[in-house]
Amino acid sequence: MCDEITEKDNNRYLRSKGLKRRDFNRYSMGVALAMMLPPIANAMDVVEQDILVETPDGMADSYFVHPEKGTHAAVIIWPDIMGIRTSFRMMGKRLAQSGYTVLVVNPYYRSVRGPVIEDGESFSTPEVRERLMPYARSLSPETCVTDGRAFVSHLEKHPSVDTSRKMGTTGYCMTGSYTLRLAAAIPERIGAAASFHGGGLATDAEDSPHLLAPQINAGVLIAIAANDDEKDPDAKDLLRKAFDSHGVNAEVEVYQDTLHGWCPPDSVVYNEAQAERAWSRLLALFERELG
Repeated sequence: MCDEITEKDNNRYLRSKGLKRRDFNRYSMGVALAMMLPPIANAMDVVEQDILVETPDGMADSYFVHPEKGTHAAVIIWPDIMGIRTSFRMMGKRLAQSGYTVLVVNPYYRSVRGPVIEDGESFSTPEVRERLMPYARSLSPETCVTDGRAFVSHLEKHPSVDTSRKMGTTGYCMTGSYTLRLAAAIPERIGAAASFHGGGLATDAEDSPHLLAPQINAGVLIAIAANDDEKDPDAKDLLRKAFDSHGVNAEVEVYQDTLHGWCPPDSVVYNEAQAERAWSRLLALFERELG
C-alpha cells in the first residue's frame, strides 16, 4: 500500500517523464482536470446523487448512481487512501452505465464529510500525506465490516437494486483488503470481491485477509502492481494457495509495468492500458458472479 517506498518509485517515474518535484502539482492538476475515462459501448442513462447512509458510527456521505430504469446488482466501491473524490465518482458512474447500482463511499465519514484532498493533490506531497494518515489510521478491519454491513443493508432497501442477485465490492490501495473482509463477513450477500493494488492482503498477522478464504463464497479478482510484487513476491503465492485450498474462484495477477496506484485516472502513475484491462476483468467477474 502507499508508503514512502512507494513514493520513491513514483518519483522515479516522474523523473523518467522529465518532471521535477516542483512540476508535480502542476502536472497532477493537469491530469485531474483533463482525465477522461474511455467511453463505454451502449452506456445506460443513469441517475446520480449524493446521499447519507446510516451506520453504527454516524452518517456516511456517499455518491450513489444507478441506471435510470430497472433493477440491477449492487456494487460498493471503497476509494483508496486519498478518499472519495472526482476520479472515484467517475469510476462509479462508469460502472453504473454498464448496468450496476453503485455506492461510492467516504471511508473517512467519522472524521470529515466530503473529499479530504482537492483535485490535483497527491499522496506524493508530504503535507497531503500528513493530512491523510490520521484518517487512514482511524479505520480498522472492524470498521470495515460494520460499515460494509450498513452499506449492504442500505442498498437492499433501494428500488434500483435486484435483491435476488448478490452484491459486488471493489477496493483500491488500503481498501483492497476490505473487499475480502466483507466477502468473508457476509458470504450470503457478497458474490464478487475485487482488489486493485491492494495492500496487506497476505501477511504474517493473525487477521491477515488471505486467512479468511474459508469464509468467502464469492468470486475474487486480485490485481497486483508490479512494484508491489517486487517488494512482496510471496503475497501472490499465499493468496493463490489460500484460494485454491478452499475452492474460491479467484484470479490473482501481477500487472506488468505498473506502479502502485495505477488504476484511478487521477493518479500520477495511471496506466491507461493496464487500468482498462483490469476494468475489463472486473466487468467479467461481475457478469459471471452477479449476473
